[in-house]
Amino acid sequence: MSKTITKRELVNKICTELNGNLTQTDVLEVIQKAVELITASLGAGDRVVLRNFGTFVVKEVKAKVGRNPKDPAKDVPIPARKVVKFKVGKTLKETAAKSKA
Repeated sequence: MSKTITKRELVNKICTELNGNLTQTDVLEVIQKAVELITASLGAGDRVVLRNFGTFVVKEVKAKVGRNPKDPAKDVPIPARKVVKFKVGKTLKETAAKSKA
């Protein structure tokens, strides 16, 4: 089973990789600011492209009619909404394909 990497663990790994050239606080600020900027860009309808990692884009999902699992005869309208989609980049796709998970 694969494990979950938290933001804190990511910060620790980056600090270790950089041989302590940046403090954990500095790295955490950079990661947090990156997340905030990506979120703001997507909120503005922009695409966010991280070469070789992937692309984040906001797509609109059309309205549709669903079914209530407890009462399948009943139609449930599902309104149109916007969702964030992620398209995996080439390097990430190749790395994931080689993973042990």
